[in-house]
Amino acid sequence: MEYRDIGIVVKNWVEPERPGKIELEGRYVRLVPLALQDHAEPIFRANSADDRIWDYLAYGPFGNFESYQTWVASVEDRPDPVYLAIFDKELGDWAGVASYMRIDAAMGSIEVGNINFSPALQRTRAATEAMYLMMKWAFEAGYRRYEWKCNALNVPSCRAAERLGFSYEGIFRQSMIVKGRNRDTAWFAIIDSEWPALKQAFSSWLSPDNFEDDNRQKVSLRLLTAPTIVRRDPRLA
Repeated sequence: MEYRDIGIVVKNWVEPERPGKIELEGRYVRLVPLALQDHAEPIFRANSADDRIWDYLAYGPFGNFESYQTWVASVEDRPDPVYLAIFDKELGDWAGVASYMRIDAAMGSIEVGNINFSPALQRTRAATEAMYLMMKWAFEAGYRRYEWKCNALNVPSCRAAERLGFSYEGIFRQSMIVKGRNRDTAWFAIIDSEWPALKQAFSSWLSPDNFEDDNRQKVSLRLLTAPTIVRRDPRLA
């Protein structure tokens, strides 16, 4: 009889819980469900300095606080995406949002997206820890696939995905129309077998021992996550 490989049997599969009113806390950052009353004003204020942060997002920019309030009210209680507000402990204020989205618990797949970090939050340990905490929750909840998708023209986002340990999976051409413009979507993902090594990489990078007195890193996160990446975006070479 001809042998046919039809895939590895997934044993003892248990559907993970969906993210709900979860709270995540780390050394540098805290994440809680986005709420109009608590978060709209400080996050709008933090984002008011530079409209370019909205360029590749499906939502925004917001010309005034009232329009941002309306947006927050429309998403704060959605089951998908599930938005989290990000509190930067060093800044002492709310500084951004991110969400779990395209949640397919039956298949064990979940995506992180709609990421909007204020200029003050970008390129900080708090920003990296926020991404780590969301990833950690997903894998510890039992998800087997964690996705990152972005506009293929958004090179900084593609680079961020690789720095965080996501492997490149290709470009879906003409996958969306966003704000009246074509979007080719770059796909990245981490799977559960890669999580233990990535967890150690993040723990090492986020440790205070990895930083000099002037906050310069001793070892880069990109170097620590590199061994887990199975394919890189050739456009970034």
